[in-house]
Amino acid sequence: MEIGSTRIEAGAVTFALHHRYLDGGAPHEQGAGGGGGGNATQGMCIQVIGNADGKETELLRFDCFDDDAHYHYGPEKHRGRIFLDPTVAGNPIGWTVKQLRTKLPAMVTKAGYPEIAEQIDPAIIAAKVDEVEATAREMDAKEHNYTRHQRGDPVIEAGNIRFGLEMRTVREDGGPAIHLMADVADNEIELIAFDAFRIYPHYHYGPRYKNERIFLDTTLIDDPLDHFLGWFKDGKLPEMIARAGYPTIADNIDRELLAEKLKEVEATIKDMAAKDPR
Repeated sequence: MEIGSTRIEAGAVTFALHHRYLDGGAPHEQGAGGGGGGNATQGMCIQVIGNADGKETELLRFDCFDDDAHYHYGPEKHRGRIFLDPTVAGNPIGWTVKQLRTKLPAMVTKAGYPEIAEQIDPAIIAAKVDEVEATAREMDAKEHNYTRHQRGDPVIEAGNIRFGLEMRTVREDGGPAIHLMADVADNEIELIAFDAFRIYPHYHYGPRYKNERIFLDTTLIDDPLDHFLGWFKDGKLPEMIARAGYPTIADNIDRELLAEKLKEVEATIKDMAAKDPR
């Protein structure tokens, strides 16, 4: 893991910070988000760095992610990764700062660096931890990754949700796109985006909320558009909308109306793709 470029010196250790954005199942050659494969998530990475055996070494790493927040003891020594339970831990940045303030020497010892732990000055750490927290929260707010798409044209209404359809081109890639939208507090919000691209097909949970972007495996899926439409027909949309962060909208979907409208969605987007291949 690269060491963050934003650094706060604290005597025997240094706190290094950077924001990480991981795409789910991202194709390796694309290098999307610096984290090809695994779960889609993002958040601040807070590292504790020290000098071990004459070289700069990552002693601890706290991945304060939106989903699957966790921390590592001695990443270079593979001393273990432990996941946080957000129900009891609360905000992962706040939880991390608390551990830095009260448990840092013990954690560095467990990570396999007792000689560095002995050199940690609690007074210096106490003086620096507030700066670590303020910097981490500011960076997270500024660097959080969101995506804003066009709403598409035409737009097909389906009760409390609607489908915006378009043909998209993004650099060398492109194809049919379906934007699933709804009104939240009198504002139209994109709940999920489905990009059935020919090279890197993918979909976004909550593009304007948490923007989990997950890629399809084109070795297993012949037609991304048919694959997405199959999810719709199989009744996956309410569950997906809830996962995107909008459970109330999911609970109020008119499933019979949705089933009827999906026929129009399918016919329209396939006709658009036939007339305008990207």
